[in-house]
Amino acid sequence: MGHEEHRRAGPRSVRIFVVTASDSRGEAEDTSGAFLRRAASEAGHAVVGYRVVRDEPEVIRAALADAAAAGAEAVVVNGGTGISDRDRTYEAVAGVIEKRLDGFGELFRMLSWQEVGSAAMLSRAVAGTWRGRVVFSVPGSTAAVRLAWEKLIAPELPHLVFELAKHAGR
Repeated sequence: MGHEEHRRAGPRSVRIFVVTASDSRGEAEDTSGAFLRRAASEAGHAVVGYRVVRDEPEVIRAALADAAAAGAEAVVVNGGTGISDRDRTYEAVAGVIEKRLDGFGELFRMLSWQEVGSAAMLSRAVAGTWRGRVVFSVPGSTAAVRLAWEKLIAPELPHLVFELAKHAGR
């Protein structure tokens, strides 16, 4: 079965949990989280939870546990992927990933390079699997979130969930 057949075999609706990691934004200012929730819903997915949390590894890991408890099949974390001292989302997410999807970060930076040039190298976008679900971590700007969703996450999300379910015997 090729990737197109896998895409078609995947679920039409995926349970998604959105986490915004930010020390400066609350729900009212979270345009990136709002975009993700709206785009996921418009694509027919179920948004099973949403949190805005501080960019602290233990708080981000707690939000991932909330996503698991909510039955999320996919978690999209936005924010905290840069290189400043306060950007610690990468460490929190990469530290729990069981199988990395290296191509996600590579492709995200390639696509970002087309829009922002060499500044794309500062992004530490990462994705992988964790406890039977797929987790994506992307920069917090709305432009970056839109790029990740439209070009990478949305097209492959059903395929990823299909693969995880197939190999888990579900």
